[in-house]
Amino acid sequence: MGTQTVAVSGASGLVGGKLVELLKSAGHTVLPISRRSTDSSTILWEPERGFLNPARLEGVDAIVHLAGENIAAARWSPAQKQKIRDSRVQGTRTLVESLRGLANRPKTLVCASAIGFYGDRGDEVLDEQSTAGTGFLPDVCREWEAAASSATALGMRVVHVRLGVVLSAQGGALQKMLLPFKLGAGGIIGNGRQYWSWIGVTDAARIFAFCVDNPSVSGPVNAVSPHTATNFDFTKTLGSVLRRPTVFPLPGFMAKLVLGEMAEPLLLASARVTPNALRKAGFTFTQPGLRECLAAELK
Repeated sequence: MGTQTVAVSGASGLVGGKLVELLKSAGHTVLPISRRSTDSSTILWEPERGFLNPARLEGVDAIVHLAGENIAAARWSPAQKQKIRDSRVQGTRTLVESLRGLANRPKTLVCASAIGFYGDRGDEVLDEQSTAGTGFLPDVCREWEAAASSATALGMRVVHVRLGVVLSAQGGALQKMLLPFKLGAGGIIGNGRQYWSWIGVTDAARIFAFCVDNPSVSGPVNAVSPHTATNFDFTKTLGSVLRRPTVFPLPGFMAKLVLGEMAEPLLLASARVTPNALRKAGFTFTQPGLRECLAAELK
């Protein structure tokens, strides 16, 4: 497709920042959707109040919706879990509702989701046709995707990008792991057999750009590397890249003591996810291997 005007929520986040760079370098015009105005191109919104000025989205070609409360920002109290759910579900509903009255509405909505959709599934190989799991994160992801899917009734193409563990030295899970590993205190978590389906931050941003540019892509898209890894493999590879020992395991019960309820879905659950939709659509990964991705991120 030619150049487009793309509105992006969460444009200052880990994936969003990379995505904005990619879109601009491809010649697209980017309009950030944000709570704070940085310049005249910013589209202001307050998702808690249900406020978003729809007139600013008139004539926009595509929306990429990345905004949402960080799921690992704090222990999962009932209030924090409500904040996580509302920031995704209500925020997405606000966004879609604001488009309803537009005469010239965007043709595409690419909305973030997560492989948390699948829950804890052991060794089962999961593709985009696999059913949702059970628990808090699968429930949030189902509601989140349902809120985005309501845009199909407005004639829009909707893509749900189910992100795996995003690897970046600038933030997210990998950044949190670096200090204990560098101190030689890294090790496997739980029994180490759980699958961690991961994606490098650069490829994550490229997947969103790919979904914007390819009208044949719709529905769920697993944004994970084709080479998933067990926690054991991940731990040994990260230790090797950092040239540090990995001899201090974190037992499952300790993870739960330290992190509470979120330890189970974020660290101990197993999701062996495969990127079938991307493969069929012809997407090529720049960092398909874990070692090369970690080396590139940590260089």
